[in-house]
Amino acid sequence: RITMLSNLKPQPADGILMLMQQLKDDPRPVKIDLGVGVYKDATGNTPVMRAIKAAEHRLWEEQTSKSYVGLAGDPAFSDAMIALVLGDAVARENVAAAATPGGTGAVRQAFELIRMANPDARVFVSNPTWPNHISILKYLGMPIVEYRYFDGDTRAVDFDGMMQDLAQARAGDVILLHGCCHNPTGANLNMTEWRAVADLLNKTGAVPMIDIAYQGFGDGLSEDALATQLIASSVPECLIAASCSKNFGIYRERTGLLMAVSQDAGQQALSQGTLAFLNRQNYSFPPDHGARLVTMILNDDALRADWQAELEEVRLSMLGLRTALAAELQRLSGSDRFGFIAQHRGMFSRLGASKDKVEELRAKHAIYMVGDSRVNIAGLNKDTVPILAKAIIDVGI
Repeated sequence: RITMLSNLKPQPADGILMLMQQLKDDPRPVKIDLGVGVYKDATGNTPVMRAIKAAEHRLWEEQTSKSYVGLAGDPAFSDAMIALVLGDAVARENVAAAATPGGTGAVRQAFELIRMANPDARVFVSNPTWPNHISILKYLGMPIVEYRYFDGDTRAVDFDGMMQDLAQARAGDVILLHGCCHNPTGANLNMTEWRAVADLLNKTGAVPMIDIAYQGFGDGLSEDALATQLIASSVPECLIAASCSKNFGIYRERTGLLMAVSQDAGQQALSQGTLAFLNRQNYSFPPDHGARLVTMILNDDALRADWQAELEEVRLSMLGLRTALAAELQRLSGSDRFGFIAQHRGMFSRLGASKDKVEELRAKHAIYMVGDSRVNIAGLNKDTVPILAKAIIDVGI
């Protein structure tokens, strides 16, 4: 007898989850996990931030109901996050917003919104990009166009190639951009280049969609938002998917926000209604716990100050690890060819190594990273930096 479920096809295995299992099964006493994209402190722990703990305690004392909030989440969360990401670059009445289950939920809802608004839209994505961008787009059956982004030789942005490819976009196409701390490369545009991108968007009529998942991990909380603010204030409309997982350390609370920005304030009501409709179709009411904690922190001077101080500690810790690794590699190799590691920003850098070299690092040195040679800098500490550097030189990267 043929049943419905027997018609299902096996899905491709998730490379990062497979890597986690390999790491777990590895019996060697010293092994380095540079694969999973989660911040870790020097002890290998992903801590609960002080301000989150304080807000949770206050919430436990004050909250009197767990009833639904609304299809788009608490408006106070939207207000706080829009202010954090956009500042005063765009008037609040020009922004529609809806809370989502994490940044991934915001990305998924953004793609759904694009498909509703323009079924023929092509989505331009950087090569490389976060793999889930591609996975979701393929699942939704949306046309994908890759644009050049990372130069494997210089380990910097291939800006000329990027602009040549983006010039092929048509009005109504969507350009997916990383607001800061590009995942997986760590290579970012400078503000002059961002202005050129904004000019090109206005010339082609393509719509930008910005995924900003690491605000505060790169050059600073305000600095990391500048590119997003520039784009949002320079083009007729844009979409922004924001995540609170990293900068608030609330990964499992699934806290994100999707924003639809239009220079025409009259568009806001239609966009807001559509965002609420999409939430209703997918999960009805979005999670509130993480969103409420974020709102409490951003609206309380003392909590916000403590959060920003701890976030800056995290950022500087990763910058310190970058500098230390680049310096050790320079010492061992006698060249500055690894200087790009100190120039990259955020949790990740792409070494530009082949899959064979990545496998050799795992087999010979118990160093685990994603097959494209993306390294989670936050997976290092002062003791493992020299181990990684020595291994990189040993395998001939």
